Amino acid sequence: MSEESESVFSVVPDDEESGEKFKKSDQVAFYRRQMQGPNLQHRALLDTMVLTEKGARFELLEANTQTRLILLVSPCKNDTVRILIDELQPIKARYRVQDVTTGEPQCEQLRVKRQTKGCVTLTWSSGRHQARVWRFPFYLEILCEEEVMVTFNSRGKLWFETLQDRPSELQEDDSSSLWKETFKQFVDIKANGPSSIGADFCLHGFSHVYGLPEHADSLKLRDTRDDEPYRLYNLDVFAYDLYSRFGLYGSVPLLVAHKLDRTLGVFWLNASETFVNIRYSPSDQQDEQVPLIQRRWREPQTDVHWLSESGVMDCVLLLGPSPQQLFSQYAQLTGYPALPPLFALGYHQSRWNYKDEADVREVDAGFDLHDIPCDAMWLDIEHTDGKRYFTWDPVCFPDPAGLQLHLEEKNRKLVVISDPHFKADPDWSLYQEARDGGHFVKDREGELFLGSCWPGESCYLDFSRPATRAWYSRCLTLDKYKGSTPSLFLWNDMNEPSVFGGPEQTMPKDAVHYGGWEHRELHNLYGFYQHKATVEGLMTRSGGSERPFVLTRSFFAGSQRLGAVWTGDNVATWEYLKISIPMLLSLSVTGVGFCGADVGGFFKDPDPELLVRWYQAAALQPFFRGHSACVAKRREPWLFGEEVTAAIRTVIQQRYQLLPYWYTLFHQAHTSGLPPIRPLWVEFPRERGTFSVDNQHMIGGALLACPVTDPGVQEVKVLLPGSDEIWFDVQSAMAHEGGRTLTLPVTLDTVPVFQRGGSVVCRSAGSSSCTADLQLLPLSITVALDSQGAADGELYLDDGHSFNYLHRKAFCLRRFNMLSGRLLCRAASEEGAFDCDTVVHSVTILGLKSKPTAVTVHQSGSEDTPAEFQFTETCCELTVSSLSLRVLTDWEIHIL
Repeated sequence: MSEESESVFSVVPDDEESGEKFKKSDQVAFYRRQMQGPNLQHRALLDTMVLTEKGARFELLEANTQTRLILLVSPCKNDTVRILIDELQPIKARYRVQDVTTGEPQCEQLRVKRQTKGCVTLTWSSGRHQARVWRFPFYLEILCEEEVMVTFNSRGKLWFETLQDRPSELQEDDSSSLWKETFKQFVDIKANGPSSIGADFCLHGFSHVYGLPEHADSLKLRDTRDDEPYRLYNLDVFAYDLYSRFGLYGSVPLLVAHKLDRTLGVFWLNASETFVNIRYSPSDQQDEQVPLIQRRWREPQTDVHWLSESGVMDCVLLLGPSPQQLFSQYAQLTGYPALPPLFALGYHQSRWNYKDEADVREVDAGFDLHDIPCDAMWLDIEHTDGKRYFTWDPVCFPDPAGLQLHLEEKNRKLVVISDPHFKADPDWSLYQEARDGGHFVKDREGELFLGSCWPGESCYLDFSRPATRAWYSRCLTLDKYKGSTPSLFLWNDMNEPSVFGGPEQTMPKDAVHYGGWEHRELHNLYGFYQHKATVEGLMTRSGGSERPFVLTRSFFAGSQRLGAVWTGDNVATWEYLKISIPMLLSLSVTGVGFCGADVGGFFKDPDPELLVRWYQAAALQPFFRGHSACVAKRREPWLFGEEVTAAIRTVIQQRYQLLPYWYTLFHQAHTSGLPPIRPLWVEFPRERGTFSVDNQHMIGGALLACPVTDPGVQEVKVLLPGSDEIWFDVQSAMAHEGGRTLTLPVTLDTVPVFQRGGSVVCRSAGSSSCTADLQLLPLSITVALDSQGAADGELYLDDGHSFNYLHRKAFCLRRFNMLSGRLLCRAASEEGAFDCDTVVHSVTILGLKSKPTAVTVHQSGSEDTPAEFQFTETCCELTVSSLSLRVLTDWEIHIL
């Protein structure tokens, strides 16, 4: 570690300081006002109703304040309902989030079903759904088949502070906090005065809600009535507290509720600071002193109260009813996840920082020497010339293009960091361009906003400005970014944005962006916009032909369209390993499926057992990167002795073998919105015992993973859901009945993974040094039979790097189906054509009840041929070997 790195790292707060650096909810003025303020009673003026092509429009009146609002209720064709509320006659436009939703959804034509003095009931399409607007007190019910699913404003929490002209002088009284707010030494001047909004939703029949990342907390969101609310405010939080509702690096304002017969979502489209309170009402009285016979059953419900600092009220109800339909509805609204280049699903090796080119080459060679696959080497901030992004340290990295070419010869990539702050150096040409082009955020006085970050005094790019994003994107072209090559990729860090010494270590809310908007309006969008500009830069670099890869720390709804996310500055402890699973599941259920946590923990030093267990867990998660801080000891996989090296080698090799399945899952996400990893309840929505499980997860619909996350254990308990399911231990091939909890003995080498009966999983056979080798390797197919002796699964193939799958339909999707002793390989889609020589080398069938007398292979145009097979009676496993069946052609295997 260099002296420079050591001094730089010293600005990071220790644990004691970080608690004082950030606000609690009672220190936030708009939150206090709404929680302590008067109960407002809004009236729906039903005689103002107008039915338009976009829905039903009503005026709302709050009698005490005489505030008039406009309400628009818009049902859409994909079973979603949008609720939009704005001022009827604002003195100026309020901020509306742009670029997150992917287009105007197609609205349904509304019609009046019933109308009285007290309410009007609207319906659409087949009449299955209804919206009922009540006059006074105003509330809105959404019904399905005459059953109320959601009530908006059920507790009368609707709150809407109208914009005001600033008074000529502020008096030092209670009202002054409406225009000026102080936290520590920081003074926030509010150009528009108080502008907060809030509303509550009652979710009828629900007692499990999820989502609202990013928080280091359990998968099921907790009741907040006796503690802090969930906060959505993107912040740079080093070594964050665990089991906390405190806001972290990114925000997705989507809450997902699930019960036995329905999954439902509430999407709150607002980019300002937001709090969410959750209140569960149980299904029965919990007092154990009350005799069971006297307990009164009540329908469970969950009340959700959203409070945001500014903007308009724009929310979308996603009505499901299945988890799969909800994911599709959300993807249609905010975009389907990007299909990443195949290398991005491999293993990535990073450190703050590899010190020079020789260091990178040596580590790269270490993977080959120890027979460990790897797809990318990563460089942190020290690779630059004095923390000037898009530059290279002339001493340590004098030949960056040569380094990239060296890696590219092995089909490996280089990934470098690019943060949103620019060193305020008037002699640096890129800074001059940005300054002269008006690309920096301003302070409230109209001067360049100056903050501090890794380079020292810095200016921050205004990524909300389209011209700035376009300029930044052009900085990534090969002629502009000296030393870059087509095999260089990017990661965006510190883009909450992080401002050392700023309020809560971020940008002041009264800083000013493009269009005159205050930072408070779009704070949670800042990282999303940098991510967008970086992705568009890589797209531009390749002329739109190559898929980009960009990792980001800060994110928002819609970030799934752009690339990957990681969980930031975690710590090398067992507790952080354990929390990574619910954190990634929370991201997954809110659309951000390409996610991961730094293997081994970013800060501090893992012991060998923890490091092995972390690799085992992370290899079963979507994004797989080892990363560590400059003050941590080096931890390349081969530095801990041969036993540890062998264990890590095994799990990374297993990850690469499973990549055909992973890649198929990412294609499924790209086309359906289904996340690659899923909570158990997504696959078993009617099994209540799965609803709170967050130490296990599904990988697609076929594999169940239960990573070992405790030290020194000799056994783990694994919930195998589904009383009619069969689960096969991937290591032993032994079958286990579902609907029970299995006690599984484990050693350091044990990675508990089970294949679900009824599924087919494709793996690469043989070893590889990187993902580029995969299409040269044959496939091994594992067929796990269900109780009916059936199974099916898919395999997606394309070139792994270009957009030809999209523009030229250069892909193939194959389906494997097992029924009545016959395994069929057929096209799963009429669309697409892709030429490759991939062959199936072996087929393993799990759960075959008896040894077959013969196995034959049938290919169209050829005679049936006998196949070699072995049958293991102890685990009912049939292996058909020595095959050479092209995956692109139709064929059958008959078990006789």
